[in-house]
Amino acid sequence: MKQQDSTLRIGYHASHEQFKPSELLRFVQQAEQAGFNAAMSSDHFAPWSLDQGESGFAWSWLGAAMQATKLPFGIVNAPGQRYHPAIIAQAAATLAEMFPERFWVAMGSGQYINEQITGEHWPVKQDRNDRLKECVDIIRALWNGETVTHHGLVTVEEAKLWTRAKVAPKIIGAAITEETAEWVGSWADGLITVSKPPKELKKMVDAFHKGGGEGKPMYLKVQLSYDKDKKKALQGAHEQWRSNIFPSAVLSDLRTAKQLEQAAMFVREEDLREHVRISSDPNQHMEWLQQDLDLGFSQLILHNVNLEQERFIEVFGDKVVPQLLG
Repeated sequence: MKQQDSTLRIGYHASHEQFKPSELLRFVQQAEQAGFNAAMSSDHFAPWSLDQGESGFAWSWLGAAMQATKLPFGIVNAPGQRYHPAIIAQAAATLAEMFPERFWVAMGSGQYINEQITGEHWPVKQDRNDRLKECVDIIRALWNGETVTHHGLVTVEEAKLWTRAKVAPKIIGAAITEETAEWVGSWADGLITVSKPPKELKKMVDAFHKGGGEGKPMYLKVQLSYDKDKKKALQGAHEQWRSNIFPSAVLSDLRTAKQLEQAAMFVREEDLREHVRISSDPNQHMEWLQQDLDLGFSQLILHNVNLEQERFIEVFGDKVVPQLLG
């Protein structure tokens, strides 16, 4: 049974770690033309493996991508170390002023591979969570027009945003574990997580609701691999995404793409199936996505983790997206 929801979004994920920004701009335009009605951008300083090999600056790309399309966009960001929260508040407010009610920002506690470039101490997870919540409070205060001075895990001195949007962006809480999902339910405007088997995903939803997220929107970044035959889909997933399948504590604390690649040396192709939805059958992908909608997710951001983006956009635009949007 299809979810009848006028706000339902099926989005395209722009993976800066895998493609040059100019290529991603073309892909997101193609996705809009194919019928996708949303998009999301990654925001990292380094790729997850040497095979990926890119990492453009997402915030400058967003200005171009939002001008080149009419899609709503989101980004997952980690304020507090690589990014000062006042700068993120200003960046997001500028995009939201230029493109009203088309931009949301998800916020998480970050990964060492990106944040270590500042040379600062990498805090333990609880301290990273505390720092994230401080940053969220600072950003919201700035969006409200307040002058902010704050001395805590981050420091702000008499910051005031002079250009603000009439409607502030939603702040979505990024969570990979049930514990984090429950916590973000207490302060975020919504949840974003990554695809998992239905039983595990249901636990994430329940934890978010338990923490205070009942009635708030839930977004899902769907990690899939589609190609014209199942062998290519599996090989493409293994080549590009084998270093991304580790538990959150591992992905958060390794320092370099080289280390992640070495950690993934013994990951077999078959191991990817537990973490990436691999199939050459669009109907199988549609069945999986419908299960996500049945759990209450209102925005599915599809990330085809292999390199064959144009074929994915064309086939899903023809056989998957219109059926789900109904």
